[in-house]
Amino acid sequence: GGHFITGATRGDGFVGEDVTQNLRTVKSIPLSLIPWKERPLPSRLEARGEVYLPIKSFQELNRQRERNGEPLFANPRNAAAGSLRQLDSSMTAKRPLDIFCYGVGQVSGQSFETQWGLLESLHHWGLKVSPNRRQCRKIEEVLEFHQELDESREKLPYEIDGVVIKVNSIRLQERLGTIARSPRWALAYKFKPKQVTTKIQNIIVQVGRTGALTPTAIMDPVHVGGVVVSRATLHNQDEIDKKDVRVGDTVVIQRAGDVIPEVVRVVLEKRTGKEKKFRIPEKCPVCGSDVEKPKRGKGNEEEEMAVARCTGIACPAKLKETIIHFASRDAMNIEGLGEKIIEQLVARGLVKDYADLYSLTLEDLLTLERMGEKLGGN
Repeated sequence: GGHFITGATRGDGFVGEDVTQNLRTVKSIPLSLIPWKERPLPSRLEARGEVYLPIKSFQELNRQRERNGEPLFANPRNAAAGSLRQLDSSMTAKRPLDIFCYGVGQVSGQSFETQWGLLESLHHWGLKVSPNRRQCRKIEEVLEFHQELDESREKLPYEIDGVVIKVNSIRLQERLGTIARSPRWALAYKFKPKQVTTKIQNIIVQVGRTGALTPTAIMDPVHVGGVVVSRATLHNQDEIDKKDVRVGDTVVIQRAGDVIPEVVRVVLEKRTGKEKKFRIPEKCPVCGSDVEKPKRGKGNEEEEMAVARCTGIACPAKLKETIIHFASRDAMNIEGLGEKIIEQLVARGLVKDYADLYSLTLEDLLTLERMGEKLGGN
């Protein structure tokens, strides 16, 4: 009946989280739709959209977190997702989230003939849609719009990484159908990643939950697409050797998919001769166990895999990453059990495998830093 009832995250496409109270704090989401004489309000409308955090708001949020000694958000997308999933809606209310609606799910008492008409209706009913949209009659107009937006994207108050091209006719959309998660009637046309140069100060090795050793470049902080980046993955030793990346090198980096920073190439003309080659250690930097490259295949066809792994059974780094994964939303979804708490539990020997999580007492938890009775109780 035009009144805001429920809001949920996309989740896995079937089941999401109820974030109704948090969405009520987003100023651009109306609690009641506006009647429009040209198209009456539907009796039921499921609007789909993306909640985002403007770049300036993201920067201010990170400055505030830095002052409070809290970990910084990696990018505006993570910050928006984290804000939307807050357990306390008063915390969400303090963050200037915004939304763009781009489509619908279930609709009763109303129908649409075109995608353009759908967006126009959402707009007139008071739901916010992107002003950067255009109805194109032919492919040349699409390419022109893509180029225009690519050239002006730095001036936008939020981050984008491309445009989505959609078939306008809803009837044709239905005939084309959908495969898995992606509709056949829509295509994401990404921009080329933004590239910048910076200097590698060090290369460290991080140990994952499977024991995989991942070399990571520690770099002079640099802005890439609206985000300050100071780390980039180097994947494995083969990748380091192929690109000939050394400590002290000036390198070109980009954010792949505008999210994950990666080293593209070395600027060889900036080499001074003082740069140092890097080798993944033969012993795990966390537990001191042997590092090996597992082999695959049999007999003469056996080959060494690219990723080196720690062989230690009780490696604290593997344990920490295993428990982070175990507690994550895709696994046991243990709310409130974040990386910082898990680090302390492992370091203090309170947890030696994930079964130990279930025998923790409130007294155990109260020995941790920044742990109060309420958080411990939760």
